[in-house]
Amino acid sequence: MPRKGIEVPSVSQEQPAPRTKRLPPPPPFYLPLNIALYVCIISNGIAAFLAPIQDCDEVFNFWEPTHYLDHGYGLQTWEYSPVYSIRSWLYISMHGIVGKVGSFMVGKKSSEFYFVRFFLAMVCAACQTRLYSAICRTLSPRIGLLFLMIVAFSPGMFHASAAFLPSSFTMYASMLGLAAFLDWRGGQKTAKGIMWFGLGAIVGWPFAGALLLPLLFEEVVIGFLSNNMRQVSFDVLNGAIRCLAILVAEVTVDFNFLRRLTIVPWNIVSYNVFGGEGRGPEIFGTEPWTFYVRNLLLNFNVWFLFAIAVAPLLLLQAIFRAQSTNKETLFRTVTLLSPFYMWFGIFTLQPHKEERFMYPAYPFLALNAAIAFHMVLSYIGSSNPKELIGRVPAKLKLAAVMSVILFAINGGLLRTLGMITAYNAPLKVLQPLEQAGVAQPGDSVCFGKEWYRFPSSFFLPNGMRAKFIQSEFRGLLPGEFQDAPNFSTLLEGTSRIPEGMNDRNEEDTGKYADISQCSFLVDSHFPGRETTGLEPNYIQNEAQWEELSCASFLDASHTGLLGRLIWVPDLPIIPDRFRRKWGQYCLLRRRTADPEPELL
Repeated sequence: MPRKGIEVPSVSQEQPAPRTKRLPPPPPFYLPLNIALYVCIISNGIAAFLAPIQDCDEVFNFWEPTHYLDHGYGLQTWEYSPVYSIRSWLYISMHGIVGKVGSFMVGKKSSEFYFVRFFLAMVCAACQTRLYSAICRTLSPRIGLLFLMIVAFSPGMFHASAAFLPSSFTMYASMLGLAAFLDWRGGQKTAKGIMWFGLGAIVGWPFAGALLLPLLFEEVVIGFLSNNMRQVSFDVLNGAIRCLAILVAEVTVDFNFLRRLTIVPWNIVSYNVFGGEGRGPEIFGTEPWTFYVRNLLLNFNVWFLFAIAVAPLLLLQAIFRAQSTNKETLFRTVTLLSPFYMWFGIFTLQPHKEERFMYPAYPFLALNAAIAFHMVLSYIGSSNPKELIGRVPAKLKLAAVMSVILFAINGGLLRTLGMITAYNAPLKVLQPLEQAGVAQPGDSVCFGKEWYRFPSSFFLPNGMRAKFIQSEFRGLLPGEFQDAPNFSTLLEGTSRIPEGMNDRNEEDTGKYADISQCSFLVDSHFPGRETTGLEPNYIQNEAQWEELSCASFLDASHTGLLGRLIWVPDLPIIPDRFRRKWGQYCLLRRRTADPEPELL
């Protein structure tokens, strides 16, 4: 039985020789599915090719192990030591296969990087379109259109859509899981919904399983009220068995890579929740409770405000417009709104905060905002002269609505453009290394104070390694996987316990190379920033280093608030206090010493 209140188009039987042709029912979309897919592909595709890497975790914990699978060498973090095992090789292998396919289709290693990114963008676009379809069919075409607009033009989705992170993978799976719970065409899809959320939690990030709870609670309540608990129990068991099969597959893959039995999702939970003193995420920094409020305002601007305000708006609608809100609709709406509130609350309470922790909840934020704006539009659209809003001229109401939409879209685009132009230098300066004759096999490119902006070994030609020189950073830097010329030695490398690793972020001096070993060096210079003995200005040391490639990088410490938040054109008419200030991000090459004159 379809869920009450959801219109399911019926298929009519053919009538013999009808005199007039019956018109088909209108499609439940304001924007056709193929157009919606193209919009998402374009939006995510731009992110795949232009978005800067937001977090060094993405490089060292995911791009580097993938490079190791595909090319036999790469950097290794403590998380991949068999002693700790809090990263799954199943997740890496899935992307490694994509990268390997890409290596047969493109010439440069950097092109493999973008091939994987674009593949992720396509997967995200497919998931967004699937959820858009389910929202339009079961809630409202207008809510679906608003949802699509939010995910296509928000800076938050721009960063999350093509990121090589478990939180992005979990976001994809959550969209498919939510779509399954929404769309009852052909019967309930509880088992499928549990499977998708389980896939995100097991292969991606285990904490994301919490997003399933409100949706599953609704299924249980409906099953109880309709005396259909037997079917609900069967569906839950079916979904649990599917999740168990996914877990078995992950444990099997990790056993082959690590040569020991381990359950990575449990290891992640154990370290982050039960790590004990001196361990756990807090050792990597803490943030005030306002962190996610500020972050989501930047990444979703007014849509975040609507997502937060949706519960009070629903309450006001239930009180003052009870005739348009029955109990079933109210219960279901509360269920759909709960995951974002729950996720936002849980992670606001955690001391350690990062932007990527919000990625799994982005679809729920967009849905909450779309529902809230839909309710506002329904109220504004009233023409009842007995209500104050009904006496406001239609053109004035239209102007107000369009002002909000245009502000949200333009604000998102300016934020996105600002991020691209300010911080994408690390993806550009290493390009000369791919030119013939510039780098030789065995050369190394070194990173000091810019170690955390290394864009991965995919941007280095074959045979060139990334090294770290000492800087003011006193935490634990990545080491190197054991070189693997073939698959059997690769498995030896992934199962070998590396030296100098710990889970307390304690410095290991064995990770440093001497600067004399560096053929190339990546460094930055920001006017007004003081140098130290460990972090000199290598760019100005022209006697030893020559500039091979430089790009502008935003000097956030000397740029005003507006220039840090959005794109501001570098034009003379812009007052100096609003203009963005720039530093240099450069690839340097060691100068060869002049040959000594021969003695006569």
